[in-house]
Amino acid sequence: MRRRNVALDYTFSEWCPAAGHTQAQLLHWMQPMSTSDPTADTIAAISTPPGRGGIGIVRLSGPHAASIAAQLIRLRHPLEPGRARLAEVLDDSDGEAERIDEAVVTYFAAPHSYTAEDVVEIAAHGSPVVLDLLLRRALDRGARLAEPGEFTQRAFLSGRLDLTQAEAVRDLIDAQTLTQARQAARQLGGALSRRVAPAKQELVELIALLEAGIDFAEDDVDVTPQQEIARRITLLQSPLAALEASFARGRIVHDGLTLAIVGRPNAGKSSLFNRLVERDRAIVTATPGTTRDLVTERISLEGIPLELVDTAGLREGQEEAEQLGIARSREALADAALVLVVLDATQPLNEEEHRLLETVQGRPALVALNKSDLLGGGEQPADVQGVAALATSALTGDGIAALRDRLVALATGGAAAEPGMLTNLRQHQAVLAALAGLKDAMDANASGIPHEMILLDLYRALWALDSLTGQTTPDDILNLIFSTFCIGK
Repeated sequence: MRRRNVALDYTFSEWCPAAGHTQAQLLHWMQPMSTSDPTADTIAAISTPPGRGGIGIVRLSGPHAASIAAQLIRLRHPLEPGRARLAEVLDDSDGEAERIDEAVVTYFAAPHSYTAEDVVEIAAHGSPVVLDLLLRRALDRGARLAEPGEFTQRAFLSGRLDLTQAEAVRDLIDAQTLTQARQAARQLGGALSRRVAPAKQELVELIALLEAGIDFAEDDVDVTPQQEIARRITLLQSPLAALEASFARGRIVHDGLTLAIVGRPNAGKSSLFNRLVERDRAIVTATPGTTRDLVTERISLEGIPLELVDTAGLREGQEEAEQLGIARSREALADAALVLVVLDATQPLNEEEHRLLETVQGRPALVALNKSDLLGGGEQPADVQGVAALATSALTGDGIAALRDRLVALATGGAAAEPGMLTNLRQHQAVLAALAGLKDAMDANASGIPHEMILLDLYRALWALDSLTGQTTPDDILNLIFSTFCIGK
C-alpha cells in the first residue's frame, strides 16, 4: 500500500483550483494505490521476549480486538478505552471455562492507539504456557498471527508514524548504548522528518511556481527567470548537503565499529585493551606472546558502540598455536574498520612494525606509543611513518583519555552529533538521490533547457524526499524494512 504524494496535492490545490487538465498532467507522477486493505483483519502476537518473566503481554490489533479479547478472559468490569481492568485468564480446553491466571487488560480505542486501530493488551504472568494459551485461543476465535513488525507497519500505513519514525522503533529496541537509545528516541519523535520538512516545502513551492508558469502562460503569468530558479535550488542544496553529511556520524552511532589492536608481542596491547574496557579482561604477563587468540569486548565511546579486538603479537611464531593466533590477528586487522597500532616507545621499530605501518597507511588508524612513562617525559612524535601517533602509558593511565578522544574523532571523521541524523543506508541513498535530482535541475537550468524538463529533475528530487519518509515507498521496500522487526512490535 502506498500513500499519495502530498507535494503533488499541494501543487494542484494551491495553483490549479479549477484546472482539471493540470491535475491529469500530474497524475502520471503519482504512485499506484493498492486496492487491498491489510488492516481489515485482527492480528495477535506475544509482544514480550521469549522466556519466563514477571509479566508477559499478548497484544491484539484490529476491528475485532475487543470482542476477541473478551472471549479469552473474564472481566470484573467492562472494557473502557484508556483504562486498565483486572481480569481472569480462562482455559476452556476441557470444555469448561476454568480460571488459570490473573491479568491486567488495557483497551485503546481507535484512533487513539499505537496502530490507530482498536488495540487490546493482556498483561498476564510471564509464563510461556499461559501466553501461548492466550495466543492460541485468540487465533481460534478469528485473529491472525501477526507478522514481524506488523503492528508498527499498521501504525505507518495509518499515518500514525512516518517511515523514519517506524525505523526508529526498531532502533530503539535494538539500542545497546544510551546514546543509541537517545538518537532513536529523537527519530521516533520526528527529528529527521522535521529536518527534511523545510527543504521539501521549498521544493514543492518551486515546483508549483514552475507549473504555474507553464499552465497559465497564456494568462500573463510571468515565467520564472533562470537566476531565481538557480537561487532557489541553491537554497535547497545547502540543508540537504548538511543532512547527507550527518550520515558519517549517524551510521556509526547506529551500527558501531570494530577496532583491532595490533603490534609486536609485549608492546602493551592487552594492557591498553584492559584500560579501554576499564577492567582486566585480557591476561597480561611479562612474557611476550601471552595472547594466543582474539579477545573481544564491546564498549561505548561517547555513545559509539566499539568492539575492541585484542590480537596476538605479530611475529614469526614458533609454536603451532601461536602461528594460528597470528593468522587470526592478520584477519582481524584486515576486517577492522579502525586500527590501533601499539608500539613500544622504548624500542626501535623492527621490520614487522615497518610492514604493519605500511599496511595501515590510508586507513583509519592511530599509533599508540606505549610505555611512554619510561622515557622521562621526552617529546613524542606526532606521527610515525605517516600514521598519527600519541603517547600513552597503560601502567600509569597517562594519555588514555586523549586516546579515547582520538579514537572517537577517527571513528566519526570529526562529524559532530546533531538532531535528525541519517542512520541507515536507505535514508542516505534517498538524500543522495534528492541531491542528484537538484544538481541535474541546476545544470538543466544553466543550459536554458525548458521548464518542463527541469520539472522532471525536480520531481525526481521530490520523490526521493518522499521515499525518505515513506510517502511514495514501494511495497517491496516496506516489506523488507518491517520484516526486520520482532514479532509483536
